[in-house]
Amino acid sequence: MATTTTVLAERRDEELPVSALLALAMTGFTAILTETLPAGLLPQIGTDLQVSEALAGQLVTSYAAGSLVAAIPLVAWTRGWRRRTTLLAAIGGFLIFNTLTAFLTDYRLILVARFLAGMAAGLSWGILAGYARRMVPERLQGKALALAMVGTPVALSLGVPAGTLLGAAVGWRAAFLAMSATTLVLIVWVLRRVPDYAGQPAGETSSVRQVLTTPGVRPVLAVILTWMTAHNILYTYIAPFAALSGLQARTDLLLLGFGLAALAGIWLTGVLVDRMLRTLVLASLGAFALTALMLGAFGGSAAGLIACVLIWGLSFGGAATQLQTAIGDAAGDGVDYANAMVTTVWNAAIAAGGLLGGLILDRWGAQAFPWVVMALAAAAFAIAAASRRHGFKPGRRGAA
Repeated sequence: MATTTTVLAERRDEELPVSALLALAMTGFTAILTETLPAGLLPQIGTDLQVSEALAGQLVTSYAAGSLVAAIPLVAWTRGWRRRTTLLAAIGGFLIFNTLTAFLTDYRLILVARFLAGMAAGLSWGILAGYARRMVPERLQGKALALAMVGTPVALSLGVPAGTLLGAAVGWRAAFLAMSATTLVLIVWVLRRVPDYAGQPAGETSSVRQVLTTPGVRPVLAVILTWMTAHNILYTYIAPFAALSGLQARTDLLLLGFGLAALAGIWLTGVLVDRMLRTLVLASLGAFALTALMLGAFGGSAAGLIACVLIWGLSFGGAATQLQTAIGDAAGDGVDYANAMVTTVWNAAIAAGGLLGGLILDRWGAQAFPWVVMALAAAAFAIAAASRRHGFKPGRRGAA
């Protein structure tokens, strides 16, 4: 009888809390869709607010800026809060500021609302990975994190096109109100299904400096900066690059293919991340660098571009899970600070990719993108390969 009870307990221990993890994934989905929704509705927003499309695009920039500056301070401020309270505060920020965005008519006030929504996103990204890891034993943390991060590729592959279609059908303000409605559902979901955990007492918290100097943390952040800058050069300017092969009118389908391939990548990562994290990171970066080389050689071919986009999506899909798992393992109890740093560096890479890509496009044209991307991907690969002892360890996670 005792043996049977032990076996049943072990089986329960092996089960993932799927509903709770999917609530975290929905939080990530909401953060990504809130950020990217204006991008597909710039003409409508510009006409309604009587500003240019370039100024309407700053609604995305303002959101990213909020995440960039707020992630670390907000995570530090809330580390002593109970975890579910902190999560609900972030989700409540999406509800409030998306609703304000839908009703405000002054462009400047909307920019402020978007900045504050970005701050809510910075807080949510700072705690999601640590929250997911606390729900399961160490040997299941990679799988749990993969499931909690699935909202990102789903938002990019399905949410953004769906939001754009909804905005085109009923107006951009109604699209933001629809986001608020789904956020209300998410709040109920979190209250019913997501377990609560205590925050860290003030005397037990690490400082930002301590976490940053922990062995392995800085190499992972360096990989994020180089990898995501390379990714965003290509992702932000995919339309002018697609024009080289005559597919500029099919950019939406290219991005849909990228997103679907990314879903496959995150599934593959979920299966393998706890057994071979280092191998996954190096394989993903190697595939990305190879994709850039192929784009440089065959990017003018429609078939070549499509094939490269699919490989690129597959290599990128598991990136968030792989990198957050690596930095969580390195940071230990400082995982929340570490993931706030990830949010900061990730948004810096988004900005750097947009800026650097624009400079390259103006000076050398879209045909130069693959070579810059390949150089950055190779640099990220070299950093990851060198960080064998602390940042990207070989073998099964948790093995002594």
